Formats: sequence, structure tokens, C-alpha cells
Amino acid sequence: MRSIWKGSIAFGLVNVPIKVYAATETHDVSLHQVHGEDKGRIRYKRVCELGHEVEFADIQRAYDDGDKTVVLTADDLKSLPTEQSHEIEVLEFVPTDQVDPMLFEKSYYLEPDSRSPKAYVLLRRTLEETDRTAIVSFTLRQKTRLGALRVHGDVLLLQGLLWGDEVRAADFTALDENVKVSANELKMSSSLVESMSTDFEPEKFTDDYQAQLQQLIDAKLEAGDDVDTSDTFAASDDDDDSEGGDVIDLMAALRASVDKNRASKGGGSRSGSASGSGSAGKRTGGAADDTDDAPAPKTRASGTAKKAAPKKTESDSDEKAPAKKAPAKRAAPRKTSAKKAS
Repeated sequence: MRSIWKGSIAFGLVNVPIKVYAATETHDVSLHQVHGEDKGRIRYKRVCELGHEVEFADIQRAYDDGDKTVVLTADDLKSLPTEQSHEIEVLEFVPTDQVDPMLFEKSYYLEPDSRSPKAYVLLRRTLEETDRTAIVSFTLRQKTRLGALRVHGDVLLLQGLLWGDEVRAADFTALDENVKVSANELKMSSSLVESMSTDFEPEKFTDDYQAQLQQLIDAKLEAGDDVDTSDTFAASDDDDDSEGGDVIDLMAALRASVDKNRASKGGGSRSGSASGSGSAGKRTGGAADDTDDAPAPKTRASGTAKKAAPKKTESDSDEKAPAKKAPAKRAAPRKTSAKKAS
């Protein structure tokens, strides 16, 4: 795995240096679009409504309220406060069962990134023994996000959370009706549940659609129903690059954090959910490194669904990424999976 970026967890006055990795990946067979007549690759150009083709470097973001348009330049966006923060700030600790799974988004593994992983292990064991989840604030891909920091085996796991106002209320009039369920019906239903009850083992479930799609592709390749990849793809380049500090006097930093929180509560003032974690300048521990904030490279899962997919191109790229061109010449392997349709 390649780290997305590295920084630190701000745990009171203690910094826990970490590296962040995407914990999940898709196994979908990757398809792309071609011209049905000559099998040439379909590519997209960026064209403004005034009829000009536009280079990626000349594209800016804008907000339209229906009457006026506000253009936001790269400098405007850089002026936003936490755009490049590499700190995962602990805001509060809550009982784990109070975090509704419906709020969860993408998951990330956190690896200790210092000469001594003691602070990392301390935080992990504290969360385990108190059965608490840390609610945190972090920045990823120029967006400030809310997250849940919890224990997954021996690893700290960061899960993005939806903001509270992003969850819709379930308001269905059909549920207002008074429905009567008899004791026998409930007993029979419970019996059925009991007969189907077992321990959850995700690995025993497979994506039949993707497996059958791969079989179809393999059969067409074997039957010679294919074209040479070098005849249908134009040229590209694809490259990516990506890599702590020491925790000093951990007990002293922990005592200082506790004393600070007690003093704050004793003074009758409470500084809000985002404060109480201390200022970054006073925390002990290695400073976060700001070298790795590139978005996670998109990877394909191994298994039946993965067979040396062709490289990503403009149609599949993120709207923020510059257009990529495909390698000048690449022989078509006999077991190549097609690219995902955009």
C-alpha cells in the first residue's frame, strides 16, 4: 500500500505521528468506451459553452446562484484556513455505540510514523479499554471533514463521517398506520431469524456480476473477438510518487492535558468542541510532515475481477486531476480487462 499523506493525531498536548492509507478498494472490472464502428477509444474534450476548447490549467471553479456567478480562483481556495492541514485533531471521545454506522464514509488505516510507536499504542489501548471512539476533524483533498477514530484489530482506523445535516429524516406516512402483528407471527418470524443466524464472514460472499463479466471477457479473448490495444489507444503517461518524529516525555504531556481540561472546566468556560485539544504549538512530539498530501491513487482489487486493466484516462479521471494520456505503445495482453465505462 502507498500512503495518501502523513501527519499527526493531536491527542491533547500529545502528537501521535501517523501515515494514512486507504483501507478499501474496488474490485469492479474496469471498462471504457469505444466507437462501435472502428473500435477507436472515446475521449472527451473540455469545451466551454462559448465554444472554446479549454486546457485544464485554465479551468476555474465557480458558484451560480441562478442569477449571478462567482468565480473562485486557485488563490481564493488556498486562502481557506485548514486547506493543507496535516493534523487529525481529536475533538471529543464518545461511547462507541452512539456513532450510527449510517454516518460512515470511506475508511483509512493509520500507521505509526515515529521512532517509538508508544503514543500510538497508548491511544489505541485507551480507546479499547474505555470503549470510546474519538470524534476528529481532518483535512483531505482540500476539504475539512469530520471523522471517527476507532480501533480495528491492532490498527487505528479513521472513518470519514457525514455531517449531521447531510442525513435525511425518514418521514414516511405509511409508517404512521397502526399495524397489528400477532404473537404467533412474531414468534414464527423470530424462529426464521434464529434458523438463519450465524457469524458474519464477509469473505464468503462474492460479487457474481463482476465474476461473470470477467468470464465473458475471457471467453471473447479466447474466441479471438478482440482488437489490438495499440491500435485503439492513443498516447499517455501515468506516474505517482509518495513516505517521523519522536514523542517526548509522554506522561508529562498527558498530565498537562488533563490539568488544562480540569482548569478549563473549573473556570466555568467551555471552549467548544474543536478546542480543548490544545494548540499545536504546545504539543510535544514530532512535527507533522507536509510532503504527502496527494490524493490516494485509485487501485484495483485482486481476484477474478482484476486482470491488468489499461491505464486511467481523461474519461475516468477526477475532475481536479489533469488529463492523462495513454502510453504510446502497449501490447494488448490476452487477459486484459476492458476499462470501466464512464
